[in-house]
This record gives sequence, C-alpha cells and structure tokens, in this order.
Amino acid sequence: MITTGLGYDIHRFSEGRPLVLGGIVIPHHRGLQGHSDADVLTHAIADALLGAIGERDIGHHFPDTDESLRGICSLEILSHARELVTARRATINNIDATLVAEEPKIGPHFDSIRQSLALTLGLPVERIGLKATTNEGLGSIGRGEGIAAMAIATVERPA
Repeated sequence: MITTGLGYDIHRFSEGRPLVLGGIVIPHHRGLQGHSDADVLTHAIADALLGAIGERDIGHHFPDTDESLRGICSLEILSHARELVTARRATINNIDATLVAEEPKIGPHFDSIRQSLALTLGLPVERIGLKATTNEGLGSIGRGEGIAAMAIATVERPA
C-alpha cells in the first residue's frame, strides 16, 4: 500500500540565532525562532512522514513545553520520524519539499541540504526533491518576517 503525508511549518526570523535549513547552517544575519533549532524544512518533512503512517504531528512527539528538548537539532526529530516509519515495517519512497522565503537565497545550498536530508533518512539523494520560491512580497513571508516549508512524503506500507 502506498500512502502519502503532507507537512507544513513556518517560523519567524529572530536575531542572534543561526539559520538552519535541512540540518545545514545557512549564512544569514538572522535565524528562526523556535523551541528547537527551528528548522522549518526538517519539521515539514518530519510531519509529512508522520502523516503518511497515520501518526500525530511533531508537536505531540516533541512538545515545546518540554524544556529538555530546548535547542534540539531538528535532524533528531527527522530521525525519530524515520524510526517510526521503520517500526511500522514501512519504507520511505521519496520526499518532495518547497521552501518559501524572500531571503536568503537557498539555491547555493541545495546540494548540501539534500545530502543532509538523504543521510538522515537513509535515502539516495535522488529521492529528495527540493525547491525554493518567494511569496512575491505578499504576506508575512513576503515582508521578510520568516520562512515556511511544505513537504510531501510517499511511503510504502504493508497492506
């Protein structure tokens, strides 16, 4: 049986934090605000994986009320989602994700982000789709207030 899951996340920019996307620190004068490292891309992908297997979202598994999780690397969250997929004897077929940001330019970092995600998920890099777009100046993203990400995961599960 083939199932899919959809994930979405958004975080506002914050001074004094590193910008982490797909587990990679991206040079930028602002990072993203959050209880974890606020990696919107990894969060969206983790939620997509959890959705594909009928699990609750990352907020359930990693609540922002748990101080022991403050600053957690989001690759750990993604790894946990992968473990839940594997525990159900399922396999990840592919991931496709889109970052929505006015800044910074993501293109120069595509290869390293895809490699990081592929390594964490145990997938060939060719099974990780990644795109970036702007919000054409519209809304909070368009005003440069933060970054959003959307992702879809396709998983093969036993019937």
